[in-house]
Amino acid sequence: MEILAYGVLTDERPLLEQAFAGRHELRCLDVFLNRDTAPLAAGHPVVSSSVNAVLDAGTLGALAAGGTKLIAQRSTGFNNIDLEAAAELGLTVARVSHYSPYAVAEHAWALALAVNRRLARATVRTREFDFRLDGLLGRDIHGMTVGVVGTGKIGACFARIAAGFGTELLGWDLAPNPDCLELGMAYTELPELLGRSDLISLHVPLVPATHHLIDGAALARMKDDAILVNSSRGGLVDSAALVETLRAGRLSGVGLDVYEEETGVFFTDRSVRGISDDTLARLVTFPQVLVTSHQAYFTSTAVGQIIDATARNIDDFAAGRRNENTLVPRE
Repeated sequence: MEILAYGVLTDERPLLEQAFAGRHELRCLDVFLNRDTAPLAAGHPVVSSSVNAVLDAGTLGALAAGGTKLIAQRSTGFNNIDLEAAAELGLTVARVSHYSPYAVAEHAWALALAVNRRLARATVRTREFDFRLDGLLGRDIHGMTVGVVGTGKIGACFARIAAGFGTELLGWDLAPNPDCLELGMAYTELPELLGRSDLISLHVPLVPATHHLIDGAALARMKDDAILVNSSRGGLVDSAALVETLRAGRLSGVGLDVYEEETGVFFTDRSVRGISDDTLARLVTFPQVLVTSHQAYFTSTAVGQIIDATARNIDDFAAGRRNENTLVPRE
């Protein structure tokens, strides 16, 4: 089958080409899929999209008009896809239901450790031969109370690492994870977790009920010197409220791998043009904030698993089969 893959990153391309060699005809683009770029897929029955594609009704309509039958998204999240419109257009939509949870959990800890020990600031200083320690004081993770918001596969991995540091574990989820209970995690209501935790890491999906889960009121409940990490979905955090919290001199560290308005910005080079998003521009100016560009998943292990799952989704579609990754059509 002829496949057009959008949003292919430089390090991802050889892995994609290797996975599809001898199986399907693959064409890779570095542009992202949206209404403007959808016409490029004309004549391709299969389109593979990246995590920041904008698959609204307009984009889907353009794809369907060009002959596309399958959209194989190379990510777990699908809040960017209008599934009802896809169903009405007769499109099949598949995702990657899971990949290495260690990749995301380890990156979340990398953010937590980096903001706690001021590594970004220290790196900039030493490159300028400034070897002072002023303003670089951190805290021991050992002995901290760590709150894990969402204790699925990734949250459980994060908690396992936290236990290795010798922390007290608090969790919040719809139901306790037995693996986390074995680590000694105590499940609490979210307000209590926010108020007691020294470090809070978010690992819940973005659904209507979790949109701006961390809003101004939630931020106000946190300790003044708490560390907040979000490696899940940007929409979990009210970014404007976070800026106001930081302006008030609260929170000792914030690590963000996602941002609620990241589409069209993350994965692009804005070093010359700059950005028009005042909230994001303000966030990155705070010395205790570290922002990475949705790279938590970006390990060779995880990307390889994503590509393997995507290839299987396409093979199954070609053979007329459904699998656990199929979002549309529903059973």
